[in-house]
Amino acid sequence: MHTVIEPKILYFGSSVVLISTINEDGTPNLAPMSSAWWLNQSCMLGLSSKSQTVQNLIREHECVLNLPSIDLIPAVDRLTLLTGRNPVPESKAMRGYQHEADKFGIAGLTRLPSQIVRAPRVKECPVHMEAKFVKLHPFEEPSSLVAIEVRIEKVHIEDDLLMDANSNYVDPSKWNPMIMNFCEYFGLGEQLSTSKLAPVFGPANSVNR
Repeated sequence: MHTVIEPKILYFGSSVVLISTINEDGTPNLAPMSSAWWLNQSCMLGLSSKSQTVQNLIREHECVLNLPSIDLIPAVDRLTLLTGRNPVPESKAMRGYQHEADKFGIAGLTRLPSQIVRAPRVKECPVHMEAKFVKLHPFEEPSSLVAIEVRIEKVHIEDDLLMDANSNYVDPSKWNPMIMNFCEYFGLGEQLSTSKLAPVFGPANSVNR
């Protein structure tokens, strides 16, 4: 039996992303989000146009997508309800957001220089993706929500996550991403079975072995 409901949110589960961008004054901004999905070398980011991150992306046309593992939950939680916008947009202030200029300092995270973008990477995250802005798509008008398309230009992976036999592949058994599931933090459980997609898209079928 199924019941028809009207949930306030539809966060059925997606990876938490720490987006680093550059503010207008040249300082770094860092913001957690969890409405992101990837297709080939592109990524779509669901954000509010009132956020500092969106304003920075529109102006600078670049960012870094840092993927935290579950051990960084305390750091990510310290960034919750903080914004780089000053003054704080009224809609965010009503939900308890406060302005914070030093997001890296508040979170206790370390900046690493990127290779092709100005925004820094987050040292403690095992995955960094340097990305370039492609296009902004209005979403659910007349709300402030937008979908921002970015193209991944360079991927940095912590050595411990790589497959022993092929450095171009991440070993999924070693990667435990932080998942946002209906506004609560989760990790991954143990592998349940082998997928038929693994031999199709995995390293065994790659021409770049």
